[in-house]
Amino acid sequence: MRLVFLGPPGVGKGTIAEITKDAFCIPHISTGDLFRRHIKQETHLGTEVKKILASGELVPDSITIDMVKERLKDQDAQKGFILDGFPRTIAQADALKEITDIDYALNFTAPKELIIKRLSGRRVAKHSGKIYHMTYNPPKEPGKCDITGEPLIQRPDDQEEAIAKRLNVYHDQTAPLIDYYQATGLLRDIDSSGTPETIFAQVLETLQQSGHQK
Repeated sequence: MRLVFLGPPGVGKGTIAEITKDAFCIPHISTGDLFRRHIKQETHLGTEVKKILASGELVPDSITIDMVKERLKDQDAQKGFILDGFPRTIAQADALKEITDIDYALNFTAPKELIIKRLSGRRVAKHSGKIYHMTYNPPKEPGKCDITGEPLIQRPDDQEEAIAKRLNVYHDQTAPLIDYYQATGLLRDIDSSGTPETIFAQVLETLQQSGHQK
């Protein structure tokens, strides 16, 4: 089962990818993780990415494509995979088509107001790294980390104005991809406004329609 997960930040792709990964025993492959892995291992691609990120530039499609192509050769990806954060452009989607076929592009959707609520409610403990949510996963003591007791902070990216900008950028960049996969017949919309359980149930239903079973 070869899947592409599409959807804006805060829509819950990562959470559902982890559930799907465990249910079907396939890897969850995100471009962010690939960048960090190559940088940590000091590979040739990792060295290039580190220089590019340090300069404030965007990682070019060619490097991202090479990383994904290499990752899909690993043994754990031979029975399938979940691609999260790739493709982001039509050029990347065309490149992926040359590398492998996919079964579905699952497009996770939710109202903008709900996404802003989800993201703006996030709080982080700087030292422990633990992430909380003021509504869905609050700390035992308001404003403090359960592990270290340190004050929780709101990242600049999780402030409402920044979230609105991120969503607009995502829409502008990704709208062509939605059309791309719609035209191929591979796109399936998943309503991610509910709980992880109800969202995953939709994913299962979609996959079982094509004969894939847990």
